[in-house]
Order: sequence, then C-alpha cells, then structure tokens
Amino acid sequence: MSYPTVGSTNIVTTVDCQKQVRSWRLLRSLMELLIPTCNCVSLEQHRIEEENYLHSYFYSQPTFISSTVVTGTIFGYRRGKVSFCIQTNSNSATPILLLELAVPTAILAKEMQGGILRITLESLATKNGLENSYTLLSVPVWTMCCNGRKVGFAVKRTPSKADMNVLGLMGSVIVGAGIITAKELNCEDELMYLRANFERVRSSSNSESFHLIDPDGNIGQELGIFFLRSR
Repeated sequence: MSYPTVGSTNIVTTVDCQKQVRSWRLLRSLMELLIPTCNCVSLEQHRIEEENYLHSYFYSQPTFISSTVVTGTIFGYRRGKVSFCIQTNSNSATPILLLELAVPTAILAKEMQGGILRITLESLATKNGLENSYTLLSVPVWTMCCNGRKVGFAVKRTPSKADMNVLGLMGSVIVGAGIITAKELNCEDELMYLRANFERVRSSSNSESFHLIDPDGNIGQELGIFFLRSR
C-alpha cells in the first residue's frame, strides 16, 4: 500500500477513499497538503486554559461509568461547514449522532495542523430543567469551543440523503483522511474527511468524551471531542 508523498506544497492532493492512513502524524501531514499553510497566531494559552477547565470538570464528576470504541468521522464540503458523525462502526446504517459544527471546513483543517485539536461542546442547564430532560447526546444545541476559543454553536441534525451517501462512500474506510471529489458526489464541491476509531468515555450523565485511537491501539490526546452539561 502506498501513500502520497508529503512535502511543502500548496497543491491540493486528492486521496482515494479506499486508502488507509496508519497514524495521526500522517493524518496531520495529509491535512497540510489539503489546506495551504497559514500564519496563525499561537493558541497555546487558550489550549492550556481549556485543558485546565476540562480536567477540573471531568475529575469532579461521579465515578467513571463505561468506555466503548466507536467510529468517528469529521467531514465537510470545502466551501461549507464541518459535521461530526458518530457511528457504532464504519458500516453502521444509522448514526448515533450527527452534529453540524460552527466552523468552516477550511478553518478546522488549519486547526488540525497544529497537532492538537480539542473541541468542547457545552450545554447549559436551564432553570426549568428542559435541557436536563434530554440524554446528553440528544441535546439539540451546544456552545462550541475549538482549541480553547469560543466559535459559536453546534446543532444536532437528522442525517440527510446526501449525508448518508457520503457515509456510504466511506463505508470501507476504517482510518483515513482525504477528499471525495465533486464528480463522485455528483455536486459542485468536493468533500474533505477524517475518519478514525474513537474511545467513547461516559464519565457521568452530564459528560462524555471521544478520543482518537491510532491504528496501533494507542489512545492519545491529539484529537478529543468533549460533551459537557453544566449544572
């Protein structure tokens, strides 16, 4: 199996859906090919503040509940916004969750170039307790932070026919990053994607997190998505 050569170039490289990417480092390198390098301001202080917040929140929760492995896919049209899909496995017909995130695809890809991507989704409990009546992943609207910065809202939505078509095209991909061409999608825009196994950790009824697992089975902190319901 061969992979595209990674170098300092701004040329967009098409990656076949069937090719498997074997490490987070290669995933990052591919994202650098897919999106031109930008001169972004360092977000280290934002990341440190968010890590401290997440640490204090999760470690203040009741005893750990459970951990399972699921398939997570981050995808979006180049000129559109990003979606995050959780499935039982790569061929699952019904997603556990599909969220439309608040950031454009190109911006999120640039965030990935830094080596760490932390997405925090927070739901605030209301006085009438309406939000608390939902199971955590059923909450319809979330406040979203990306690498420590507030970027807007994420919205849960029902998968469309186009979404299911995209997921179907990626059905054989377990771990991968690349582009599905506009021709394959029968539309005017190409779609970028990143797919991997994630450890789903349920810490309490008010907190869950998803952590990328590399193909060797190691769980790192490079890519994490956190769902929190404040009390």
